[in-house]
Amino acid sequence: MKIEYVDTSRPLTLKRYGEDGNQALVTESVRTIIQDVRQRGDEAVFAYTKTFDGADLTDLFVSADEVRSAYERVDCDVVTAIQKAAKNIREYHGHQQQKSWMMTREDGTMLGQKVTPLDSAGIYVPGGTAAYPSTILMDTIPALVAGVERIVMASPPDENGQLHPAVLVAAAELGIQTIVKAGGAQAIAVLAYGTESLEPVDKIVGPGNQFVAAAKREVYGHVDIDMIAGPSEIVVLADESARADYIAADLLSQAEHDVQASAILVTNSESLATQVREQVERQLQGLPRETIARQAIADYGAIYVTDSIKQAVDVVNTLAPEHLEVLTEQPFEWLGSIKHAGAIFLGEYSAEAVGDYFAGTNHVLPTNGTARFSSPLSVDDFMKKSSVIHYSKKALVDNSQHITALARVEGFEAHARAVEIRKRKERDDDE
Repeated sequence: MKIEYVDTSRPLTLKRYGEDGNQALVTESVRTIIQDVRQRGDEAVFAYTKTFDGADLTDLFVSADEVRSAYERVDCDVVTAIQKAAKNIREYHGHQQQKSWMMTREDGTMLGQKVTPLDSAGIYVPGGTAAYPSTILMDTIPALVAGVERIVMASPPDENGQLHPAVLVAAAELGIQTIVKAGGAQAIAVLAYGTESLEPVDKIVGPGNQFVAAAKREVYGHVDIDMIAGPSEIVVLADESARADYIAADLLSQAEHDVQASAILVTNSESLATQVREQVERQLQGLPRETIARQAIADYGAIYVTDSIKQAVDVVNTLAPEHLEVLTEQPFEWLGSIKHAGAIFLGEYSAEAVGDYFAGTNHVLPTNGTARFSSPLSVDDFMKKSSVIHYSKKALVDNSQHITALARVEGFEAHARAVEIRKRKERDDDE
């Protein structure tokens, strides 16, 4: 793991995911799949599922029997963990609910905002050989809290046409009844455009590989999406009081996700930097996903040494990471200075894994520097807002001159006349 000394006289050199990648072939392939699903519906989905997942399906949906069987195959401790995590996530997101509101003015004008949940949402869950019940909880619970009535889940099956039992249990615990056995671009197409077996949804959320990300980008505008997420990231901001073994463990917790995952330490302690580098190498050995984590550390891992913690905070704000751990002697002291981070973990016991699974905050977070302008998935992502306007007679008459002046300076005479005809009508009535 390389150590780099930050030089304030020149910009920080960053290696962002995807900057040197060629997405043209992926985009072309995704467009072909989406168009095929729109034209052939279920038949196309079955064909792609056979090609990409090795499953020969005749039914698009998970059956009630499969869900019942899943409970028999999942350890009771896992079911309990899912239930408790769901409770924590629901409690946290309950504080994000917004209400409609109205304001009035002395002239009788009433203005407001009507807050309405989306009618439907699609939850994409990566699958195949892996299981991500936490993704279901994080993506679905904000929608439920918002009041979304129809939720459809899609996830790729294994070669036997089955979804992982823990995934089915998590879905069942949240009351998801429609579960589509499809992954990749074909699943995004099903959710966005529907087939003869399924009505389309209004919004699609959930992580996935480059084909899923490209498909979400293609359907955006016809439906809404949460974000285009890249590989996982962690930045640890630490001073000399931090434990090197904790830091190394947390860096590897993200590096094991993907060969393109990013794991970075920013510190003002040269001694800590050296210790962490040694700990990373020691903890890598024997890790079940050692090959993946080692590649991620080699390509997207770094240790930045700064002159001070204040300078280290500046580096963090430049990185704008998905996950940020603050392992300093007084972590809350620096919270106000941190401008750009998807989730901020304060103190040595706030391991990033706590947020991934159980604390209650959402783990769907902005990546690849987009924390500069975007936020974690929330209840607000499943709500839409309508402006409400009631203008009184007095308000129209008193303000007509200002309205028509703005309309005419923009060249819209009909706009101006739409106001003036009402003003004349009121004047004629008064006479």
